[in-house]
Amino acid sequence: MTTACVREVGLRDGLQLAASRLDTDTKLDWIRQQAAAGFREIEITSFVPPSLLPQFSDAAEVVAGANAVADLTSVSLVLNVKGADRAIAAGARHITYVVSASEAHSQSNVRCSTQEALDRFPIVMALARDAGVFAGAAISTAFGCSLQGAVPDQQVLSLVSSLSEYGAGEITLADTVGFASPRDVTRLFRGAAERTERPLGAHFHDTRGLGLANVVAALDTGVRHFDASLGGLGGCPFAPGASGNIATEDCVYLLESLGVHTGVSIDAMIALRQQLAVWLPDEALTGKLALAGPARTFSTASVA
Repeated sequence: MTTACVREVGLRDGLQLAASRLDTDTKLDWIRQQAAAGFREIEITSFVPPSLLPQFSDAAEVVAGANAVADLTSVSLVLNVKGADRAIAAGARHITYVVSASEAHSQSNVRCSTQEALDRFPIVMALARDAGVFAGAAISTAFGCSLQGAVPDQQVLSLVSSLSEYGAGEITLADTVGFASPRDVTRLFRGAAERTERPLGAHFHDTRGLGLANVVAALDTGVRHFDASLGGLGGCPFAPGASGNIATEDCVYLLESLGVHTGVSIDAMIALRQQLAVWLPDEALTGKLALAGPARTFSTASVA
């Protein structure tokens, strides 16, 4: 049986670009409902300065609430050592550290060079190991950057090697601005697999309509871990044009249609997507499944 994990990132990548703000209780309700729908991993918040992204001023409270949800891996995003320290102090059990492959995006996003961001990762790893916290890494703008343009494959693959050597528990390649094509995805993930034995994850945006095609391309290279945002909510506020996450419901439906078991209830997920539209009435949600519903011929992947 082929299985895959779809990690919901709407509570972080989705909300960071939203004009609307959700209160802590609503965020926790979202987390509980998503977990009840069968999601094993949810990226719940980001430990960034509240002055920059006030949506995450309640990060510590969200971590505490998510830790009470049984059988859930709740993930917190961190951008620097201070953020990692805050996340660990708040009780985070799984953190993801971000390094941008684009120098221009790195300066815009974290106010330092790519090399400086990479040099901080061993410190983050040491903090995580001392606290018994799982630490993964994500390489943003891995497929190109709206500020810089092209990002050489060698730059990305060098980061994969370094992050692997420093002990990252997993490495995600992120198409932050939706530049990737399936051919790019195949090439870069095959190259990454040659550089590390760490699990590889994929984070795609559907900005130009290629998000789900890129999921298929990554799946064909052996990737089994995909980020997605309910209703296609979100994007990066520090990268122009970084809109259009792939919709979680469409991603799950695609994988199940291909015979890949996700463990997610389609009906429960669509119901939650409808609830999200009530919580965020001023935000534009995307995705096809919520509009058309499952095909009459659809069946979920067999668990046998």
